[in-house]
Amino acid sequence: MKIILVGALGRMGAQVKAAAEKLGYEIAAMVDVGYVTDGDGCYASVSSVKEKADVIIDFSYHAVTADIVAYAAENKIPAIICTTGHTEQEKNEIVKASEKTAIFYSGNMSIGIATLCDAVKRVVSVFPDADVEICETHHNRKLDAPSGTALMLFDAVKEVRPDAVPVNGRAGQSKREKNDVGISALRMGNIVGIHEVAICTDNERITLKHEAFDRALFADGAIKAAEYLIGKPAGFYNMKTMLK
Repeated sequence: MKIILVGALGRMGAQVKAAAEKLGYEIAAMVDVGYVTDGDGCYASVSSVKEKADVIIDFSYHAVTADIVAYAAENKIPAIICTTGHTEQEKNEIVKASEKTAIFYSGNMSIGIATLCDAVKRVVSVFPDADVEICETHHNRKLDAPSGTALMLFDAVKEVRPDAVPVNGRAGQSKREKNDVGISALRMGNIVGIHEVAICTDNERITLKHEAFDRALFADGAIKAAEYLIGKPAGFYNMKTMLK
């Protein structure tokens, strides 16, 4: 498998490169805004890449996603979008590109998180009147809040509770409404990622929690997604479709 790696100079870029090479896969080209000049398979923009590849893995920044998926669609290369914090317009560009090539998009590349989403749906469906709260914790350099994973967990709740309403960073003086799902974000230290969902009735509380210890798990998930996506027809794919 030959990979175009976007965000190559970042922490996750290094993790993906290591994970790919460990499995004998080739990094055909590396893309990052940190490259001042193009050459030796390194590029500042994906649009400049000349090497042939089987898949694109993106761990860069949401603002360049439109360029990445446009390149993927034009060259009919599957793409794994691992970045979060996208605007609605950027999300629309991802969906649009999936009409021409296979696009895999997930707010979290951890298979453990995908399993957590399934567990949340199951428990919330069993306790339809319970209060649901989501709390996510990340390192102090993370830009987007709530995290893409917290939004995935909210979407999991909404699948079984269609009237659910997200309440981000609760503040002020007002009582909790029946359909509220609180989402809290903590930023501190060098925490890789902790996501916790509390399902609480008047008589009991169930807490479902996932904690990431090493960023390598996200790289492993991206490689598994790439293996899954190659050969797939044009379309929009995610962790749910892969696990099925």
